[in-house]
Amino acid sequence: MPVTGAPAAPGVPSAPPRDADLVRRSLDDPEEFAALFDRYSAMIYRYVSRRLGPGPAEDLVGETFLAAFSRRHRYDLAQPDARPWLFGIATKLIARHHRGEAARYRALRRSPVDGPVEGPAERVADGVTASAARPLLAEALAGLPRRDRDVLLLVAWGDLAYEEVARALGIPVGTVRSRLSRARRKVRARLGGANPMHEEE
Repeated sequence: MPVTGAPAAPGVPSAPPRDADLVRRSLDDPEEFAALFDRYSAMIYRYVSRRLGPGPAEDLVGETFLAAFSRRHRYDLAQPDARPWLFGIATKLIARHHRGEAARYRALRRSPVDGPVEGPAERVADGVTASAARPLLAEALAGLPRRDRDVLLLVAWGDLAYEEVARALGIPVGTVRSRLSRARRKVRARLGGANPMHEEE
């Protein structure tokens, strides 16, 4: 009869611990929290660097995980995935750099097209490739209210589902949907009516 909690058979890799388990363990052993950094720091860095540029991104990623570590005792252990929590912290820190973000969009508006942006396909540009859309996209993003821009970019660049964005920002899912719809409508208008969900050759 199998023993509950017995170790996996030799040669069978055990499942990696859930994020919530890592947070819980870190309450007694702070070094456990480093696994969350290893798991998500690159993802957070890509998101932040696209919004603020690579210069401030490294520092802000460090601030994100430092803040998360200091607040880990308040983490809802019923939530197995810590990504929305971490993206929410990063997004709140980005808000302190709003002037830098606006300056980055102004610079991108003036910069020449130099090939596709690394990462997943843009979800806010339709009818044009990501590289060709960059100046127009930067202008459109600069014109969005910060709350709408946060929702749009958590979906597009953070790759979070609506429910995860709601958790990240501490708002209802219905508010996520309305802000996202409004942001997409404004970006679509700035891009000449293109649908922001497709690319064109």
